[in-house]
Amino acid sequence: MQKVIITRLIHLVIILLGVSFISFLLISLTPGDYLTNLSLNPEIPPQTIEKLRKDFGLDKPWYVQYAKWLYNISPLGISTDKKFFLYFKAPDLGYSFSYKLKVTSLIYTRFINTIILSLAAEFIIWFLAIPLGLLCALKENKWLDKLISFFAFAGLSFPEVLLGLLALLFAAATGWFPIGGMTSSHFDEFSMPAKILDILHHLILPALVLAFTSIATIIRYARGAFLQALKADFVKALKAKGLPHRIIIYKHIMRNALNPLITLFGLSFASLVSSSFIVEVIMSWPGLGLLTLEALFAKDLFVINASVLLATIFLVTGNLIADILLAIVDPRIKFQT
Repeated sequence: MQKVIITRLIHLVIILLGVSFISFLLISLTPGDYLTNLSLNPEIPPQTIEKLRKDFGLDKPWYVQYAKWLYNISPLGISTDKKFFLYFKAPDLGYSFSYKLKVTSLIYTRFINTIILSLAAEFIIWFLAIPLGLLCALKENKWLDKLISFFAFAGLSFPEVLLGLLALLFAAATGWFPIGGMTSSHFDEFSMPAKILDILHHLILPALVLAFTSIATIIRYARGAFLQALKADFVKALKAKGLPHRIIIYKHIMRNALNPLITLFGLSFASLVSSSFIVEVIMSWPGLGLLTLEALFAKDLFVINASVLLATIFLVTGNLIADILLAIVDPRIKFQT
């Protein structure tokens, strides 16, 4: 297991290098930069624009900017004073041109907000999908199985953009939920319990929208996994021994059906972080997605790259977590590096 984790971490570094390089290259191919719009303002002298371009390092070719940024985010520094040696330093993700802040401090709060939304959606997905998948398997080909399967297939056909817009219309029509945002306008005046309730109130609708499509997918996989376990020979043997039906389901069938679902758990959480970008933009949730869109419009180079890197880290880490959980649940699983 240690070899697998170390190997995956090495792969993660290689992937991050490739993703960051491609990101820098694609942004460099688009016309203009952050200072292009400022240069159109007649009140700002050209000398000021040139000075800002030099201060931000935008006067250098893109590959020079990339090399400098890569050195800044590396935990290792190189000192050439008196003698050459390596030292450890805090990674620096760069400076946000539009927000006038360090990217690390800017992205921290947005990153936490995205995690909150993704975790809430993940809880909703597994809280609903596993029982419904088990119910479908136990009632195979009966009206309840067909009804749940119908809604699962219907859920797969709804894009998140449409779901988000419908959710906003529902919130506006009923007044049951806030329309966008993460907190109320008087949030700072609330007590701590009231602040938590206010955030939860704002969280419900975006989390449901984010979870909807994934619930449909997990129900289908869970139904198949439970059906396969129900029809296994060991279940017939357990029934022949006279074990109660409830023990067979919750102790044996659930355990054997968990393997493919645990793999999905890591993958689904990683994909939720990416999918949350769409929901955040539509429903004005102040997370990484909304920040990335604003950075794209402003051509805020370092904010874009930091967001892409975090999304990539989550995708690879989600796969690794799924493999580790799978090995814990099923000791028969052997990994090869």
